[in-house]
Amino acid sequence: MMNTHHVQLPREVVVGRGVISQTGKICKALGFSGRTVIVTDPRVYEKVAGKLSESLERADLSIDYAIAEDSSFEYVNLVSRRIEKEKPAVVLGVGGGKAIDIAKLSSAKRGVPFISIPTAASHDGIGSAQASIKGSKKVFSIRARAPIAIIADIGLIMESPYRLTASGCGDIIAKDTAVRDWKLASVAVNEYYGDYAANLALMSSRLVMKSAGEIRKVKEDAIRTVVEALISCGVAMSIAGSSRPCSGSEHLFSHALDSVAPNRALHGEKCAIGTIMCAYLQEGSWKKIRATLKKVGTPTNAEELGVAPEDVVKALTVAPKVRPEGYTILNVKRLDSRTAENTAKATHVIG
Repeated sequence: MMNTHHVQLPREVVVGRGVISQTGKICKALGFSGRTVIVTDPRVYEKVAGKLSESLERADLSIDYAIAEDSSFEYVNLVSRRIEKEKPAVVLGVGGGKAIDIAKLSSAKRGVPFISIPTAASHDGIGSAQASIKGSKKVFSIRARAPIAIIADIGLIMESPYRLTASGCGDIIAKDTAVRDWKLASVAVNEYYGDYAANLALMSSRLVMKSAGEIRKVKEDAIRTVVEALISCGVAMSIAGSSRPCSGSEHLFSHALDSVAPNRALHGEKCAIGTIMCAYLQEGSWKKIRATLKKVGTPTNAEELGVAPEDVVKALTVAPKVRPEGYTILNVKRLDSRTAENTAKATHVIG
């Protein structure tokens, strides 16, 4: 008998220029009234609070802002207590990955619906049920709840630093190695594998790779492709019931590098480097992946990432220990310092 899992998908996905001004109308259409709690960071608050507040007030929704400085358990607990006190009808996560992850997990803890409003296309958490939360020096991926709606304002996203978009592309292209790892696990350890979720993630990766040149020029249609690809990746994870179609050996490398050399690069940038090396280990198209990442403007070596060569080697060797239950190509290869260094050199990640 096949295993079953519960699939959560957004009810509304609104993508377009200026759609943040429709937030109140969308909340009202979803049946929300009364109070809202908006989770954001100081920079985004300065940028969008006026438009967002005006839109919600037109829909007769009152507002309470919760400012989160980082995506740590401390802020999850602070915002969770705020939600308990204010008893909002809905929680809005507005900003990049940190604010959205805090809103996602804190709202899930209190059983309150959550709307995702990204202001940058930096990672695939904007549409998924997964939240990445820092605990001490380690990053924990926790299953929360998928957003009931996603409101992605292309105008705002295009105004964000291009580095964030390039990082998002790195996270999307990483699905190439993630899906290969998932398939490998299904054969090696009989892990559940879903063709539909896998192919949805792969389609997102291929569309972004195809559009690399236009993305680098910040063409509106190309940026929309990135945003929709990130949302599709979130849907793929919801369908799979886990992060498997979107997170494999390359993400383990990224999380390991967080511990070895913290706060040196963005999540998608580290995943991009991991994808190059892990595609090489999988005997995949690592040269094509590397060339595409260069075209997008995502780092492809340790120097561009801002880390030392020895940090890359160490992260590659300890990566399988980050999530021991997640079977990947790294379990097959069992890299030591010498073979990890050879891998990084062969892919030009280090000199």
